[in-house]
Amino acid sequence: MPRPIRLLHQLRINFCLVLLSPFWLAAAYAQPKTAASSSRFDLLETTISDIHRAFRNGSLTSEQLVKAYLARIQAYDQPTKLNSIILVNPEAIATARALDAEFKKTGKLRPLHFIPVIVKDNFNTKGLQTTGGSIALKGFVPTEDAWQVQKLREAGAIILAKSNMAEWAFTPMHSQSSMAGETLNPYNLAYVPAGSSGGTAAAVAANLGAIGLGSDTGNSIRGPSSHNALVGFRTSLGLVSRYGIIPLYTRNDVGGPMCRTVEDAVRVLEATAGYDPHDPITKNSQGKVPKNYTQFLRKDGLKGARIGVIRQLTATNIHPEIKQLFDQAIADMTRSGAQVVDVTIPNFDSLRANQWCADFRVDIENYLQTFVKRDTLKTLEDIIRVGGYSDIVRNRLITQQTHSGRANHPEIPCGDAFTDPLRIAYRKAVEAEMDRLHVDALIYPSWNYPPAQVGDAKGYKGDNSQLIAPATGQPAFTIPMGFTTGNLPAGIQFLGRMFAEPTLIRLIYGYEQATHHRAAPKQFAALGQ
Repeated sequence: MPRPIRLLHQLRINFCLVLLSPFWLAAAYAQPKTAASSSRFDLLETTISDIHRAFRNGSLTSEQLVKAYLARIQAYDQPTKLNSIILVNPEAIATARALDAEFKKTGKLRPLHFIPVIVKDNFNTKGLQTTGGSIALKGFVPTEDAWQVQKLREAGAIILAKSNMAEWAFTPMHSQSSMAGETLNPYNLAYVPAGSSGGTAAAVAANLGAIGLGSDTGNSIRGPSSHNALVGFRTSLGLVSRYGIIPLYTRNDVGGPMCRTVEDAVRVLEATAGYDPHDPITKNSQGKVPKNYTQFLRKDGLKGARIGVIRQLTATNIHPEIKQLFDQAIADMTRSGAQVVDVTIPNFDSLRANQWCADFRVDIENYLQTFVKRDTLKTLEDIIRVGGYSDIVRNRLITQQTHSGRANHPEIPCGDAFTDPLRIAYRKAVEAEMDRLHVDALIYPSWNYPPAQVGDAKGYKGDNSQLIAPATGQPAFTIPMGFTTGNLPAGIQFLGRMFAEPTLIRLIYGYEQATHHRAAPKQFAALGQ
């Protein structure tokens, strides 16, 4: 498959000799000789706090850090066929130098100062091509950032690279696009990283960037995070603006963090949450965003908590190794001071039925008109005419030509989580049962089965992320809960009440600190230690 864009990866060529030379690798990883430190900075599994600590004690500069990550991208992404990156930012080093100068002048760190971010290729990035994985948008360079990208830049972050994704975010199962081909799972390259944010997940998991941004319509933050031993936040609908994200179904779309630790994900959320007039649904967040979210990072966050297990998702059709990990997770929570009880949502199957609506045509044509503004690319038919996608994508685009609204009972309006009667009824039923049993959150495996092998359509099964949060609008966070055979990660998901992110943060941080399941993929660990 032709990849002309990857070599705006010409940055890779331009810097190849520099980045991979012994001189620059040494400079990227070695700490300057200062009184404060005599050992080198360890890039692997580093956190925002680690990076900021290194800057404060003079053992690292932003330019060194960016060059180190670029060296890892060069050494790993294509040589291993991980294929997580569509393009790198040619201005990343210049931005790093500017941030170094700012810190030298002021001595102050912004919340995400110097932090290199991997951004899914459906977030508008000013000055950087944004395609949604489709050659239909090849060459489109936004003139403004998506809301979340803008907020990360304002907080001092550096846009390091754009990541591969499932084209138009159409599938939760794998991450394949006509721009960059298929992304693989860094823990085992014979397996998928899930979709659609698989590029971000694989890159962050393989330590090709410090933190990541993904989007989630039904699964696409939490599934890839689960398959790649990451923390992934699907926040309450209305907490964070979707402005400038290429839509799949705006009624369900959420953008958010995909990170190696809970604390890093919380810091991304803290920088992006709040009202944005460009996205009217965020009016529902007003008065519900705390001064900061880091205050809820409590190591004893599970102590005294009451957790509900949705047995409707775990009693049957679950892989034995996933069940074993989930049972161990329950035992770990109990050991950490939580009380775990069984929960059954009344009328669960009927409530979750008929929740999906086909609104892609309206949403994508609005995006094309608002941001792309090409006479030759105004309609869904124009996208189909360009071609270049897989049969899966082509068939879904064609289906969207003739399908809209709700599949059954189309007379019921397809609204957002605050106006759609079916969505409101579903959420009320879930939260009513949580209230009746006095539980702080509900838990279930993010996927009931391990990742599928590449090309194995029958292996794509067990996705629980689709079943509650996208329709109800509730927040759902996934966090690593261990590994199955083949070194394949598995995740556990915590579902909370609307705008109860503080509670979820407290619980998942407590679980993370009690278990420490996150581990880097071994074959991507050599460079940077």
